[in-house]
Amino acid sequence: MKTIIKNGRLINPATNMDQAAEILIEDGVVTKIDSLINDTADEIIDAKDCWVVPGLIDIHVHLREPGYEYKETIETGTKSAAKGGFTTVCPMPNTNPVTDNEIVVEYIKLKASREGSVHVLPIGAITKGQKGEELANIGKMKDAGICAISEDGRSVLNAGLLKKAMTYAKMFDLPVLSHCEDDSLAGGSMNAGDAATILGMKGIPDEAEELIVARDIILAQKTGVKLHICHVSTVGSAEIIRQAKKTGMGLTAEVTPHHFALTEQAVQIHDANTKMNPPLRTQKDVEAMKQALKDGTIDIIATDHAPHHLDEKNCEYDKAANGIVGFETALCLSITELVETGVLSPMQLIEKMSYNPAKLMGIDKGSIEEGKMADITIIDPNKEYSVDVNSFVSKRKNSPFQGRKVKGLVKYTIVNGEIKYKA
Repeated sequence: MKTIIKNGRLINPATNMDQAAEILIEDGVVTKIDSLINDTADEIIDAKDCWVVPGLIDIHVHLREPGYEYKETIETGTKSAAKGGFTTVCPMPNTNPVTDNEIVVEYIKLKASREGSVHVLPIGAITKGQKGEELANIGKMKDAGICAISEDGRSVLNAGLLKKAMTYAKMFDLPVLSHCEDDSLAGGSMNAGDAATILGMKGIPDEAEELIVARDIILAQKTGVKLHICHVSTVGSAEIIRQAKKTGMGLTAEVTPHHFALTEQAVQIHDANTKMNPPLRTQKDVEAMKQALKDGTIDIIATDHAPHHLDEKNCEYDKAANGIVGFETALCLSITELVETGVLSPMQLIEKMSYNPAKLMGIDKGSIEEGKMADITIIDPNKEYSVDVNSFVSKRKNSPFQGRKVKGLVKYTIVNGEIKYKA
């Protein structure tokens, strides 16, 4: 099978390439990149006025399978990812049973190979059952194919246990993805502040996040592990990370689109689609997230794609589940809020959505080069439209962005040389 992508603008951070180029794909591999390719092909893709970029990589997702298939499945979740331009996703371990052993890891990989539209790299739990009491068998999960460990959805509050996990992760060359939240300070439904007071809701203060960010950085410095801070949301967290990076430690961090596109002012007690963890913060925090992206303090944009059943959102705000779906809005929100406003260049955006995630996970992806697997996303950056949750291919529609005007549309998602999504 031969495919040629013609007339596109190739943006490839790994080689610092941003120019008109054509790409020949043969049997799943990029075999030629040139200004003009005249070979015959089974399929010609016209990418005029489009960006041609390495397939997007999402290192923080929830596919819900096994155990919560009523929310999402590997099949529906990866179809949604493909529509969003992602060619590789890394599902978190808070499944049922928890992804804390090699059997569950192997199950996820098998299901993904049979039903998935994109590459799926599971993340293993740090502790058994995510109970924070006893370490999971990290070595066996590594052998089975995990790409990282995390306790996402909660922090390992026992510092001694976390330090031991970091020591093992360092041994197995696995990054630790840290959800930073001190339960004793959290427990609310939205950001602590004036908006929460007006709405009469208990708030989650900044320090609930910042305290664990600082602690985990200290432990990572002592153990030498690759630490990645998930869904950064506060001014203080960004500054702690910024200062830690100046020491040269192997530290990375991510932000979600909703944390740079929305503030606590979006919260309405009758719409739990604005409820997430960490919560939507202030305008000052949003501006801090954008600055941290711009200056490199935050390396990665991840969705934290978290589908929930309608009944889990259509209830009292404080009882509603945390999280929103994110695959199908991540790119357009990033282009609209970051590229169109001059916060990031197109090259910097793709670096944070493909190249940097690949580097963190140690996978041979995130670049379009001759001889490499053809994981490619083609984007029309100028297409304007309004978000319509009813058009999502995800099993769930829990998004606060219904009706929002955005720019940037995925035209094609190519995985291992095969078109998995076409607009």
